[in-house]
Amino acid sequence: MENNSFIFSDGADPKMIAAYKKAQETFKYFWRELSWEYRRVIPALNLACVKAQFSENHPDSGEKIVEHMWLNDISFDGDTVSGFLINEPNNLITIQPGDYFEIPLNEISDWLFAITPAQKKTKGLSKLFSSSSEPIPKAYGGFTIQKMRADMSETERREHDEAWQLDFGDFNDIEIVNEQKEYPENLIEHPMSKNMQESFVKFLSDYPTELTNADENGFTLLHTETIAGNLSSVEILLQSGADKNLKTNKGKTALDYAKQLNWEHLIPVLEN
Repeated sequence: MENNSFIFSDGADPKMIAAYKKAQETFKYFWRELSWEYRRVIPALNLACVKAQFSENHPDSGEKIVEHMWLNDISFDGDTVSGFLINEPNNLITIQPGDYFEIPLNEISDWLFAITPAQKKTKGLSKLFSSSSEPIPKAYGGFTIQKMRADMSETERREHDEAWQLDFGDFNDIEIVNEQKEYPENLIEHPMSKNMQESFVKFLSDYPTELTNADENGFTLLHTETIAGNLSSVEILLQSGADKNLKTNKGKTALDYAKQLNWEHLIPVLEN
């Protein structure tokens, strides 16, 4: 997986900066997908990672060196993205693969997940980048990658995509949720949120204390389901008696996170 190194300058490419901003604005969809991935018995994603900027001053010249590199094993609390560095830095010497980082959402530079069409899944990165007769995994997000692909010739793009072994699609039409074209309603709610309604109702009936249980940071199920944008789950929690006024240790309610992440379909539900 590539990383991008350059000497920092104020004259950054405005199209790349726009890609960073788009990644930050749409990260909630990445997290929605990944939050369901963590609940699946059989993994569905071939790849799920977040890109961020890392920097240090050159030991000799003192110039600021910046590298954009990828993290995996991602967690998200509504404010901060955390994960472990995948890349081997090209020039930075103070960090290494496997290091853990916590990065404010407004400082990430990209996100990417990939899923194989027709529910035919490979398992693990080793199979992802090996030859296979299975369909090529389709990439979602990857805004900085698509910006770079837009600058390539057709031959360069083909070679790039073959190196990644991913279907990046049209760089002018970046998809952000699985089967977005086939099922546009997936932009509103993840299909698993709807499909799991009955089992979620039963879960809350069997374990009613889950309505009020909070983790060490004060997050309840209502907080986490709101952060993940799961309308059906939020509605069921409220109907079951979840207290929407409970706050995390940072003093935030579920509604605060819905507004913060601009989950427009959840705001009126939590306000009412």
